[in-house]
Amino acid sequence: MKNIPIRLFSLLVVLLPVLAFAEAPTLDLAWQTEKVFQQPESVVYDSQRDLLFVSNVNGEPDKVDGNGYISQLSVDGKLIEQHWLTGLDAPKGLALVGDTLYVADIAQLVAIDIKHKKIIKRYPVSDAKFLNDVAADASGNIYVSDMLTDTIYRLANGKFEVWLHDAALEFPNGLLVEGNSLIVASWGKMTNGFATDIAGHLKTIDIASKKIQSLGNKTPVGNLDGLESDGKGNYLVTDWMIGKLFHIMPSGDSTTLLDLEPGSADLTVLTKQKLVIIPIMMSNDIVAYHIK
Repeated sequence: MKNIPIRLFSLLVVLLPVLAFAEAPTLDLAWQTEKVFQQPESVVYDSQRDLLFVSNVNGEPDKVDGNGYISQLSVDGKLIEQHWLTGLDAPKGLALVGDTLYVADIAQLVAIDIKHKKIIKRYPVSDAKFLNDVAADASGNIYVSDMLTDTIYRLANGKFEVWLHDAALEFPNGLLVEGNSLIVASWGKMTNGFATDIAGHLKTIDIASKKIQSLGNKTPVGNLDGLESDGKGNYLVTDWMIGKLFHIMPSGDSTTLLDLEPGSADLTVLTKQKLVIIPIMMSNDIVAYHIK
């Protein structure tokens, strides 16, 4: 009997880290914009200027039409400038490195000088079909997913080229660099248009070896799009097709945090402000939630 408290204590020592990982946050609506955007696909936070950049597809997502543009939005949901930068086609994923904003735009990566508000470089790829998300590592290398070709490109030392092509990526969408790993939100293998028989899940890629592994137990989650860390070792991930926000643990287990509108796309998380900000592509607005 005297050993029972000791055993209980030992059990708690083992379980506490697991419980910390498993605890899903609660979210309360902070703000919602008017429906002034035109198919907003991605939001990224510029901490230097304390504002948000928003990509607007404004047309068919694979059409070279020159209608796409970037907007600026305040962190409390007020529109700063609708057409901050134009001259794009169907801009999607965004990433910041210093004063350069990188944008995935169908078959090219576009580099924008934020200070001078102008495009400074375009990196076209002849074999790309649907460049989607963009992520930067600590060295400033840029990773870009091509969802329709199971390919991830990388911009390094001025060269934009195939970094990894593998069917195991299962239509890669959202990207997130974490230390020596690239986390990938897979859409799932498409069977009819963008529909899937088996939904996607998170995958991890060792950047040095390019080895692909499923995160945790490979449990199908959804048609995954936006991907961000929750700052506690877990992930906040959107489902574009049915409109959900998931909390996914390293085990691969997931919890639905929010039921949203279809088109819930490439979110951003502001850890200091405890905000998650989600563009809703099909309803042309952006929503933000307080993280508790």
